[in-house]
Parts: sequence; structure tokens; C-alpha cells
Amino acid sequence: MAFDASVRRLDFPILERRVHDAPLVYLDSAASAQKPARVLAAVDTFYRQHYANVHRGAHTLSDEATSHYEAARARTARFLNAPSERSLVFVRNATEGINLVAHAWGRTALREGDEIVLTVAEHHANLVPWHLLAAERGVVIRGVPLGRDQRVDMDALADAIGPRTRLVTTFHVSNVLGLLNPIADIAALAHAAGALLLVDGAQAAPHLPVDVQALGADMYVFSGHKVGAPSGIGALWVREDLLRTWPPFLGGGEMIRSVELERSTYADIPMRFEAGTPAIAEAVGLHAALDYLDEVGLAAIWDHDRALARYAIERLRAVEGVRVYGPEGDDRGGIVPFNVEGVHPHDVASALDTFGVAVRAGHHCAQPLMRALGVQSTVRASFWLHTTRDDVDRLVEAVAEARAFFGAVA
Repeated sequence: MAFDASVRRLDFPILERRVHDAPLVYLDSAASAQKPARVLAAVDTFYRQHYANVHRGAHTLSDEATSHYEAARARTARFLNAPSERSLVFVRNATEGINLVAHAWGRTALREGDEIVLTVAEHHANLVPWHLLAAERGVVIRGVPLGRDQRVDMDALADAIGPRTRLVTTFHVSNVLGLLNPIADIAALAHAAGALLLVDGAQAAPHLPVDVQALGADMYVFSGHKVGAPSGIGALWVREDLLRTWPPFLGGGEMIRSVELERSTYADIPMRFEAGTPAIAEAVGLHAALDYLDEVGLAAIWDHDRALARYAIERLRAVEGVRVYGPEGDDRGGIVPFNVEGVHPHDVASALDTFGVAVRAGHHCAQPLMRALGVQSTVRASFWLHTTRDDVDRLVEAVAEARAFFGAVA
């Protein structure tokens, strides 16, 4: 069956809402995705019939909850084509996953003068943890610019990687430009220098097939709330031989082997990194969301996103006074940042909301990239599998109306 976004739209109950007496057009999926009905049902059923704490009880409900939780781990590992689930750690989100790497690996492996290479287009979650580490350990951060085509400058990346490089960390898909990074090529550059590669997959996992082995990643992280799962659950995959060498990130219950008054010993992976009661129902929701994405087909979603982005860019550029940012080509997914001349992005977003069109406005947790683009902020429309051409038409019509209104009152 051919992919049909209008059919997929029926899977999302919230899209039946009206906002300001207009049908909701949700174009903020890059910030957080809406939830399919089957995810809502899976979480509801789990709470109603199976909920208990995991790994601890000897009763039926605890056994059932543990089975559901560990099944979600195995499902997530398969989603990433990871070799096994043993080194798949559940975290709250991609941000926590990157912080886990910075704490557990960075604070033990890095020395003063060691270098971390990343790009100007990283989300703050892939910048701030390394800033903290640099201040603490004297680690050097080397930034890589965009080229004239607004893609990562691969020549500059190769030049930035040197004998002191210990980590290359970058996005799989940019949360601002929608750009697909050539991760396998970046992995080859990193590994040739003896460095590791950490991939921020928050914007890739909902939109295209991910194969951590084919990509050559050493670590890969993504957030559940962006793939249609509940908030509060995410995943960090790390090469098993690497993860086994790391000390714990958090201390408490679950992550221990034995505890005495003066000392502790720690559990094997992945439990060593999951202190306390985990996000159990959220993991169940993640399982359902990943099943849903695989059923729809991630390759089809990626094709849909790219086609919709091309259509949106063409239509927005036809509106006088609108500037669209980002590269041209098939390596661009369904994220379109733009500005309206003479109108602040927040005013544009507020105006679009009166038409029932939900977009994001601001720096999108990417201030270095905003500076590279020569702006302080943008409006960002982001698409997913339920976004239709009619949704894009509504967006463009609302932008034209907003521009006319602000032009009239100027």
C-alpha cells in the first residue's frame, strides 16, 4: 500500500482538535511528536492490568512488568539494529544519554588537552555537557563550521580531527536545518584517528531507518517523545566492550550488586546505569511506538518527509518577504526554518496559532547555528508521518496572511 499521510493522521487522536475554531495543523514534531492511539492504549492497558515495580518482586504483577520492560529494551535494540540489548541503556531522553556519556566515559577517559570535535549545528544538549567537562578537565572543544551550502564542511571536519581527538560527536539529522549528516563517512574519519563517535539521533530515529552497525557509531542516543512514545524515556546504545568499562552514572537501588556500610559493588550492564525505579510504563509506550513506526515503514516516512520539505520550501519561497534556511537536496528531511522580513519569529508563530497552525519559534536550542546563519531566531515548521500537503498549504496561507497583517500595521 502506498504511503498516505491523510490515513496516518487518523491514528492520532489529538489531531481531531480544533484550535481557535480551526482544525489543528501540528507542525512542531521536531520539538515533540504527538502520540498514536496504539501507544496511548498500550500505556493505559499496562497501568490497568500489569503495573508493578520491576526486577524486584516475586509476585505475578512484578514478573509481568519486568517482562514488558525488558521486552521494550530488546525491541529498542532491534530498532537500532544493535548487536544485542545488553548495552542498551534506558534514559529519560537524549539529553540525559549524552550527559551519561560525558560523566561515565568523559570523566574517566579524558585528560587535559584531549579534544572533542563537534559541529556548529549541534543542539545545546550536545554542547553544554562538553562545556562542563572542558571547564572541569581542561578538555579542548574543536568546532567545525558549515560550508557555503549550509552542510557540515567535511574538509574542515577532517582537519579538526587530530592525534589528541578522543571523541567526535554530532547530529544524525539537524534539528534546525533538517540536514542528514553523512555519519558513516564521519565515523571513518573518527576511527582513523583512534577516536570514538557519538551520534545524537533525536531527529533521525522518528524519520528514517537507523542501523548503528552500518553507520559505524560507537554510541547512539535518541528520545522516546520524538518517536511517538511518552516523555520521560529514551535510549542510549553503546558498544558493549566500551560500556562494560564505564563506572556508574547515578547511584542507588537497582544498579548495585552488593552494598555494605562503607562500600558498594555494581551490577553488570545495562543495570549499572539504571539507578532507581525506571520509566516502566513509558518503556511500554516506547515499545508500541517503535512497532508502529516499523509497521508504517521508516523508509517510506523519510521519502514522505523529504517530498513534503521540498514542497514547503517551494511554496514558502513564493511568499514575498519570506526567507527559508538550509540546504537543497535529497539529504534534507521534514524540518523547514524560515523568517518573515520585518516580523519577529515569535510574532509570526503567535499569528499562525490563531489559524490553528502550531510551529516553533526561537533559537531551537542551537544558538551557535543561529549565529552562523546570521540570525537570532527563526520560525520552524517540522513535519512527520501525519503531515499532509494540505497542512503545508494551511501553513503557507497563514504565513501570507500574517505577513499582510504585520505589513498593514507597520
